[in-house]
Amino acid sequence: MKLNGTIVTTWAMMIVMAVGAKLITRKLKTEGDISRWQGSLEIVVTAMEEQIKEVGLSQPAKYLSFLGTLFLFVATASLCTVIPGYKPPTGSLSTTAALALCVFVAVPLFGIREQGFIDYLKTYMKPTFIMLPFNIISELSRTLALAVRLFGNMMSGVMIIGILLTITPLIFPIFMTVLGLLTGMVQAYIFSILATVYIAAATRVPKPKPAVVEAKADTKNLKAQH
Repeated sequence: MKLNGTIVTTWAMMIVMAVGAKLITRKLKTEGDISRWQGSLEIVVTAMEEQIKEVGLSQPAKYLSFLGTLFLFVATASLCTVIPGYKPPTGSLSTTAALALCVFVAVPLFGIREQGFIDYLKTYMKPTFIMLPFNIISELSRTLALAVRLFGNMMSGVMIIGILLTITPLIFPIFMTVLGLLTGMVQAYIFSILATVYIAAATRVPKPKPAVVEAKADTKNLKAQH
């Protein structure tokens, strides 16, 4: 196996995030004074749940672990750019492709869990079976778009800062680093929101037509009368 900088920084960041999560959640309280860490954690988790709910997923707790991890991973990779010599793993196409593949696999898994295997497959042929190849192409193209978009935005920021360090005074790279942090947070938000939208579309269960509902209700009333 060949270890490169992307693999090392990715695993180092994941270990730091896992240890940090363990330390923050080891002494959670439900009453009385809480620590600043727990307060910050509750703010982040509540904000994530609200965003997931606003996109259209009525039970955000089912999807929080996956979507929240995506957001925190990309956001942490962006925040670590303040470390001298650090290159974020999201600046590598292999990492962004892996994140996009995670979304690609998670979307049908959540969809099958909510609708069932057969009903989920039927969504690829709606409103007509002619749409089947187009829906498949759409799944593949949006996965590619997720990977390339995140890679392009993160890599461009790293390259600009590196160029400015060689030709401008220190104040300009510092300013661009701050701007890069903002851009990274925006990219983390966009990536997680797009993943939420895809999952919401896959888990949307079609509502029965009013006429069908009324017919079922009349049938139940007749059975009750008999």
